[in-house]
Amino acid sequence: MLSRQVRLLVLPSIASRSHCAHRAVSPLLPLLRTYAQVAPSQDSKPPVALFGLDGTYASALYTAAVKTSTLDSTSKSLAALADVFKKDPKLAVILTAPTLTSGDKSQIVAELQRHMGGVDKGDTVKNFLSTLSENNRLGILEGVCEKFATLMGATRGEVDLTVTSASKLDPKTLQRLETAVAKSEYSQGKKLKVVPKVNPDIMGGLVVEIGDRTIDLSVSSKVSKMNKLLTDAL
Repeated sequence: MLSRQVRLLVLPSIASRSHCAHRAVSPLLPLLRTYAQVAPSQDSKPPVALFGLDGTYASALYTAAVKTSTLDSTSKSLAALADVFKKDPKLAVILTAPTLTSGDKSQIVAELQRHMGGVDKGDTVKNFLSTLSENNRLGILEGVCEKFATLMGATRGEVDLTVTSASKLDPKTLQRLETAVAKSEYSQGKKLKVVPKVNPDIMGGLVVEIGDRTIDLSVSSKVSKMNKLLTDAL
């Protein structure tokens, strides 16, 4: 697993330090330095507005990829990284370690590059990873991968169909849900991209989100409604 490889790379240097001073870095400074020389154009504008720090970085990467004609390879590279995070959940924790030195982060970036499989045309993602590293923002990489996928889906005219369940759903069930929603007015005739999520807190049932609409069929929602009715009655 990548997290084990990263630990082997950085633990010796971390162990040799008992205290580490950190300097505050503006989160957008490297982005501005890297991309400010090219005036923004309408064609390079992200198709949808994203929020949060990971959304800001994902949007900046999208703009850079469009300007350098590397959008497809950038998308494939981030998809490969997203797959690494899915297979190795511990990686996200390691990337947020406050004791990582510049040398540690350089080695981590090199390992991440290796897992992209050489599809990074023009080193767009390599440069982006370096920007995150310089900004002490490697910890948001997983979120950036997810937000970039959202941008690519919007570019292709897709709509995210997020299905949250208390336990993992089998592919047949997801396919049936996709087919049902595709035939409804909620899809607006657009191609759906199914995004399954698991949240035990909903207790059972489903929460289906498409675009800005949410269909809450969870057990927790029904329990909340029942509790409200009982409270109002009393």
